[in-house]
Amino acid sequence: MDDSSKQVWLVLSHGFNMDGRAASQTITDKIPHLLEQGVEPVVISAITGKKDKVVEHHQVLPAGPVALRFDLRHYLKQRVSSRFIYRILMTIISLLLLPFILLEKIFIRIETHWSWAITAYFTGARIIRKRHPVLVYSTGGAYAAHLAGYWLSRKFNMPWIAEIHDPMIFPGLTKSRMRMRFSAWLEGIICKHADVVWWFTEEALARARTRHPELGERGHCVIPGANAPEFSRAPSRRGKYLVIGHFGSLAETRNLEIFLLGLRRALEKNPQWAVHIRLHLYGGGIDAVSARALRDFPYPEMIEQFGRLETDPQTGESGRDQVLKRMNAADCLLLLHGTVPFCEEYIPSKMYEYLWTQRPILALVWHNPQMERMLRELGHWAVKSDDTDSIASAIEELHARWIGDDLADSGTPSPYTSEAATRQIIALARESLKRHYTPSMRTSLNTK
Repeated sequence: MDDSSKQVWLVLSHGFNMDGRAASQTITDKIPHLLEQGVEPVVISAITGKKDKVVEHHQVLPAGPVALRFDLRHYLKQRVSSRFIYRILMTIISLLLLPFILLEKIFIRIETHWSWAITAYFTGARIIRKRHPVLVYSTGGAYAAHLAGYWLSRKFNMPWIAEIHDPMIFPGLTKSRMRMRFSAWLEGIICKHADVVWWFTEEALARARTRHPELGERGHCVIPGANAPEFSRAPSRRGKYLVIGHFGSLAETRNLEIFLLGLRRALEKNPQWAVHIRLHLYGGGIDAVSARALRDFPYPEMIEQFGRLETDPQTGESGRDQVLKRMNAADCLLLLHGTVPFCEEYIPSKMYEYLWTQRPILALVWHNPQMERMLRELGHWAVKSDDTDSIASAIEELHARWIGDDLADSGTPSPYTSEAATRQIIALARESLKRHYTPSMRTSLNTK
């Protein structure tokens, strides 16, 4: 056991410190709170993120050719400024790996990064022998972290806690039968062997318990939340336009089509509103469904696309800081949940960022009572994401409040914080440590 003033936790997170990734933000935001609570994380992640300067951080390549090519592509893209040299390097790497990539794709058709578990395991084993952590904590959307966590916990007879970001089992989520079987097998392993395991929604936990009754009381729901953004909030002021802002990625399963249909229906009753309302779009590319809906929208002047905000070379202001300012300045923030069954067990991490702005939120929610309840309790709109009339009615109410200058900040900080989630996780982890270790072994643990 480690007899230092802090408990050492071995953290397995494939996507740690990767900018713009929700899975990365979820664990990265917990690190300061873990340190404050007497936990010293030793992190193993992929090479695609930034090397952490605060905690001990080991970055490893995957063992398999498919994931290796994927990670090297992103690694080199971040570090090689010349497109010509980048293409030459990637061509060489691709040709060298091609025979092995073909073999993997034929015989091992599961999650792309499964082989990262192999190198994470050997790195983790070396760290365990050297640092003697008290438990293994696997987190993320990448299943490889949980696979490595299972192997390490069995090899070294250590407590294992697992954080499941997205539902692992869902019909239609993948067309690969091998991948579905692998996901089902791994979920069963987690539910049977993890000392503590938690999901981010009540429905995801309930369905996992139904599939695996042996999970029992070791399963929990932990709302991940988000850290309060570090920027100076400006008081809301009504401007020339009612600005509805959407921030983040779009996809065919999470697109603008239904919102634009609702907006169009509201304008059919009140065409004069076209001069008042503006939809501002920030983020990456536009998916095919959204692009078609934007082309068909009869008031193109109402839509402004700003794309992804990057660091301003003149002011030095980061893209993230610019986004926060734009969020703070919007009259209403549009949150798109999606329109697929997967959303029943999923809450977008963007919601927790939006809540910190204290600005009104219009959320289009798909069959997720927990998400609806959380938003409505804080005074926001939560409407069915397939109900055009309800969306139109919400826009009409939003416009009426804008006319009445009644869209002020809520004044209520978000109750869903990374700190609260971390405290809950630490409490669960320490209970598992008490169950796992004998009284004499526990004397060397700092369980303050």
